[in-house]
Amino acid sequence: MFIDKNSIEINNVSFGQYLVEVKYAYNKLWASDTGRNLAGKMSGTLIGIFPKITLQFRKLTKSELETIAPILDSATQSLKYYDPNKRAYTTITTYTNDYEIINDRIINENAKNEGFSISFIATNKRV
Repeated sequence: MFIDKNSIEINNVSFGQYLVEVKYAYNKLWASDTGRNLAGKMSGTLIGIFPKITLQFRKLTKSELETIAPILDSATQSLKYYDPNKRAYTTITTYTNDYEIINDRIINENAKNEGFSISFIATNKRV
């Protein structure tokens, strides 16, 4: 959960200053033996819960975007956040989905792109 501007760090960079919203999803991944039988009873194997944290960025300046773009573009990231299930900060390895930056003005130091979002998806199940 987003507690304060320092409660989300990615690759040791505090991201809170750039955000307007954070969405936390705890997605369950089930094995292929999962489903309902003819009586309607559900059964199966839970492989694990894989956190997905979606960050909604505010309008960023050119220099702010240049600071975070290499992190967003890296193959994996180290993301630290507060996990309410563990009642503590935890660090997970993530990968990101695609993102798009919209800028309809000539880029200069004061120009700002429109806000955008990107999801950080855990590579391993939550322990």
